Amino acid sequence: MKPRKGSPRFWDVPSQRRTVLSAAASFFLVRRLIAYILIYTYAMGMSPNKISFEDSLLTEVVEAGKCVSCGTCVVACPFACLELTKETPNLVKECQVCGICANVCPRYQWTMANVENFVFGRERKPEEEFGIHRRIAIAQATDDNILKVRQDGGVATALLLFAMKTGLIDSVIVAGTDKDKPFYPVPMLATNAEEIMEAAGTKYSCSSNVLALSEMLKQKKATVAFVGTPCQIHAIRRMQMAGLKRHTGPLKFLIGLMCSECFTYNGLMEDHIHGKLGIDLGDIRKINIKGKMLVTTDSGVTEIPLADIKQYARKSCSFCDDFSSELADISVGGLGLDGWTFTIIRTEKGEKLFSSAEKAGYLRTKTLEEGAFAFKLLTKLSRRKRVTTASPSKA
Repeated sequence: MKPRKGSPRFWDVPSQRRTVLSAAASFFLVRRLIAYILIYTYAMGMSPNKISFEDSLLTEVVEAGKCVSCGTCVVACPFACLELTKETPNLVKECQVCGICANVCPRYQWTMANVENFVFGRERKPEEEFGIHRRIAIAQATDDNILKVRQDGGVATALLLFAMKTGLIDSVIVAGTDKDKPFYPVPMLATNAEEIMEAAGTKYSCSSNVLALSEMLKQKKATVAFVGTPCQIHAIRRMQMAGLKRHTGPLKFLIGLMCSECFTYNGLMEDHIHGKLGIDLGDIRKINIKGKMLVTTDSGVTEIPLADIKQYARKSCSFCDDFSSELADISVGGLGLDGWTFTIIRTEKGEKLFSSAEKAGYLRTKTLEEGAFAFKLLTKLSRRKRVTTASPSKA
């Protein structure tokens, strides 16, 4: 298109006006770039849902009691509008209505079948009662040092140490422990074997592990494993579906923990175990659940009926219909086994990791027949989760 006769050309405009025009052009280019970024964010197939935090997560998740305190909305918000305070996301400045938080939340308009298709290319069959899988193993770590700190068979710790030793990962997101509060979990980016070992063992309260993605980005880690509960695995998968490659690109393995529910720290640890039972929290060496909660100290094991601690369970856990982390690459849990881990290998990358660690001597396995009781318990607990969940969006 030719300029009109007599109209000034850009290089004929005085330098002061050229500066103003250049600034204006840059402003519009930046706006266009932001728009392209938001469009690309959803290029993986999840259509953009331009809805505010107030009209989506606040009303349908937080106020409805469904929030699992995973921190995904906080990490994913490109405008840093949210913070997690007292295990609840809160606006700290005006929402920009980009809709990203609504598209990554594992409790907002959740449909298991959609995510199964994304991860596995198909939906779970009716007979696959604890999710799609490629292999089942009853396994145990071979390293005596791991066995000293293990929760059950030490499989998760062994896999992580193998992956780091062989260069498959440079770090791992896990639940660490607060230095001043025994068994109080905190999200942590472990970058060496010592930190992985320190994080071994289950903490039965909520740890917002997804928040550690921010530390991963800060440290510019490129190959990372993620260990989390079913709801946290759901969150990572939704972020992947939403195309948030900056956050999920470095994640190479997802190890899911079997979980019926978690408990409030104040209720379980401080009010009941310390207050009612008189156990010094600093003396506790291990907590496990084998039909009842077992609290181990140097002086012995205290058994707590699950009925006594049910009152401290987080209410949001009643909306979860996934017991065994069905969307992870590998799922691990004790399931009543003594010193062994019931392991479900679900994806190709999970199978390669487990097989490689097994061949390298990091793991030993025994026959499934020896874990028949655990298999039945897994099926029972998976069915119970699906039947008793209060969520309106069941699988």
